[in-house]
Amino acid sequence: MEYTSVNLQEKLSKFSEHWSPKIVAQLNDYHLKLAKVQGEFVWHDHPETDEVFIVVKGHLDIFFRDGKVSLNEGEMFVVPKGVEHKPVAEDECHILLIEPAGTVNTGDVKDQLTAPNNVWI
Repeated sequence: MEYTSVNLQEKLSKFSEHWSPKIVAQLNDYHLKLAKVQGEFVWHDHPETDEVFIVVKGHLDIFFRDGKVSLNEGEMFVVPKGVEHKPVAEDECHILLIEPAGTVNTGDVKDQLTAPNNVWI
């Protein structure tokens, strides 16, 4: 067995596109995905699963129909399954997502920001 750490900064340096999560590890049936985000994402939900947002660098607002949560570097938030949300980052922000393997970034919404959900870096 080879024991190798995952360097998040190294992985983040390998891509530049926004709103296109890349898988960096698998934990049981869950993927850990890095993404660079900037601007507004689409309103969407994940009816079958919670979604964890961890801010690695920058600032992220997650809007809900009845409020918002603001996350700074080193902070995280769990969006409960079925809750409609829209992430927004005024400046580029780096995030780590934890969600079941196969989860599409826009949920059931088909949009130009829908990314392939099985890209490893």
